[in-house]
Formats: sequence, structure tokens, C-alpha cells
Amino acid sequence: MTSPEVRVLVSSGRHPVSGRSGAAREDARAVEMALALAGEGVTLLHAGDPADASLRYYLGMFHEVPGLPSVGRVGRLDLLSMPAESDATSLLAEQLRHAGASLVLTGMRSEIGEGSGLLPYLLAERLGWNLVAGVAAIEHCDSESATILQALPQGQRRRLSVRLPCIATVDRAAPAPRQSAHGPARRGQIRVIEPQESAGVALDEPRGQWRFEPARVRPKRLKVVKGGSARERMRAAASTGGGGGGRVLSDLDPEAAADELIRYLESERVLQ
Repeated sequence: MTSPEVRVLVSSGRHPVSGRSGAAREDARAVEMALALAGEGVTLLHAGDPADASLRYYLGMFHEVPGLPSVGRVGRLDLLSMPAESDATSLLAEQLRHAGASLVLTGMRSEIGEGSGLLPYLLAERLGWNLVAGVAAIEHCDSESATILQALPQGQRRRLSVRLPCIATVDRAAPAPRQSAHGPARRGQIRVIEPQESAGVALDEPRGQWRFEPARVRPKRLKVVKGGSARERMRAAASTGGGGGGRVLSDLDPEAAADELIRYLESERVLQ
């Protein structure tokens, strides 16, 4: 049985703590799944800035791992050059339509940008392909169909049989990706593809109307106490948990009492 032609859609990621750019965690799991499934028959695909250095991380995953199918020493990535304000859907769909791939893997959502997770659905709709979301493993794949293990809530799994071509989004329940090696990352081939005028690079018009601002810390929920008398519930809700660290306020006029309540809610980040 010949290995299927697999394409993996990859994107730039961002470390949740340091904020440094790198590989997206779910996309890296998709690359790992593709390498274990198809070995050398894997090509990466990205639409964006050719100067993005974080894409080399994925090429560094193309190295041998004991117990897994052998992988060629040189990874391949097709990069569709595209401005940040453009819509990648049309370019990716046109490339996949002519690439001859039968299975496309990608993460559930991106870590930079919109992060809505709609791109795989838009591509499947435009191409007329099947789509499976939340893939934890691919048990079998040939030229016509694939047997997929889908991740469900609370650790449950569901086995699906889907006809190819198909787009599958990889869940965080999938096997962890291998480490990226510096040598294969440097030797990896990136082919920059300039879109033709007939391809029609469409601008993302809704994005141009958005307003971007720094995210705020979400308000913290107050502790809800059930049962007991009204006085006991009020005492428990006002307690700081520090054993005597609270204050008792009495004989306040309504305006002063309201100021104290507002000050307390701001200290608990309920009000911003």
C-alpha cells in the first residue's frame, strides 16, 4: 500500500508566557501525525510572510525517530506569499485543488490573528471535501478512505470512517510533537509561490473594520455560598480567607457605604 499524499497547513504560533514567536502547538501535533502516517509523502503549506523565521521549526521535525516510519532528511514547505491584510482562503483552496493531496491536516485554530478556527471549514466548503474535527489519531489511511479516532469531551473517543479527500483538524489529545532539530531545520526547503493575478488575492474586508486593543484581565467571580442564613452567607462572601484580615464597617451613610462596596469590588477585579 502506497503512502497517501498529505499536506499540513501550518501557521506561526506564540508562546503563552514569553510571547515569542514559534510553532503553533496544535499545528506541530498535526505535523507529527502526518510524519507518522506518510513519512516522506508530507508537504507543509503556509500562506503569509516569506520572512517568517518561525516556520523553520516545522522543517526541523523532519528527522528519524525510533519506532516511527523513516522520514526524509529534507522537509518541504510551500509558502504562498500574501500580505497580512489578505484572505488566505482563496489562495489555499486553489493550491490544494491542484496539489493532488488526498488528506489535509491542520490545528484546530491559530494562535496569532483571529484564532476563530473557521479556516478548515471554509476550505472544506469551497473544495467540496469532507471535514473531521478534533482528531486524536489516524489508525488507517489509503487512497480512498481513512479510519480516524476523534477526541470527545471527558476523554472519550469515537472511531470514524471517512472518504478522501478530507480535511482533518488535530486536537491537543493527539500525540505530542517531536523536538525540532537545528540541522534539518536549516536544510529544509521553502518554496515561495507568488500568487498569480488570476488567483485573485482577496482582501479581508471585515478585518479592516475591526478595532484592536490590549486584552484586559477578566473579572474574577465572587465566591457563591449556598445554604445557611442570610447573615452567614453575607459573612462568607465578604470573608477574605485570611483569618481576620477583613474590616467591619458600621454607621455609614449610604454614599460612604456605596464607596466602600465599589472599592472592594475593584480590589477583587470584579469592576475594572
